[in-house]
Parts: sequence; C-alpha cells; structure tokens
Amino acid sequence: MRNISFSLTTPQFIARTKTVTRRLGWEFLKVGDHLMACEKCQGIKRGDAIQRLGPIEIVSITREPLSRMIDEARYGRAEAIREGFPDLNGRQFVEMFCHHMACKPTTRVARIEFSHIF
Repeated sequence: MRNISFSLTTPQFIARTKTVTRRLGWEFLKVGDHLMACEKCQGIKRGDAIQRLGPIEIVSITREPLSRMIDEARYGRAEAIREGFPDLNGRQFVEMFCHHMACKPTTRVARIEFSHIF
C-alpha cells in the first residue's frame, strides 16, 4: 500500500476533521484506491520507523486551480475546514499552501477526498 504524508495536519487527521487534501501531482490516483496515511514519509532518519496513522480510501479526485478557493469564497471557506484548518478562509489556505509547496494560486492541484478506514 502506498504511503501519503500528513505531516502538517497529523492532529487533524487523527481527530478525523480532515477529509480532503490537496497535492501536486498524484496523477496515478484513482477513486477506490487505498493509501496508508503517515505522519511523515520522507526525510526519516536512518533506523527510525514511519509513524502510520491509518488507512484511507479515495472517495473523489478532481483537478482544479488553487485560486478556486479564493474566487469562490464560500467554497474556499468550506474547503479550508475540510482540509483541517477551521481558522482559515480560502485565501489564507491558498497562501499557506503556496508557501509550503512553492507554487502559485493558479497552479492546478489534485483535490483528494478520502474516508478513514478503521
């Protein structure tokens, strides 16, 4: 089973308040795929184990520009909540995402909706 990292949103994932994630790439992903959520998948020190958080199933995957969360304020707010950031609006989420991922608001990303399996 392929791993997917939730290093910035581990507490939200564990609390099950995160049901959507946005990623660059991930073209191979399909509805129904199962992934293993992990705290961190890369940059693990030699001898350290991956901290598994639990399996997820992909419910929906779409491609959209991040700017949709800015252009459609209600959508952006609702999506920020589903991403695990209830204190952010769409614009703030996009700014944070772009800062961490070194991309632009016009970047098309994979919007991945998932359900927890356990």
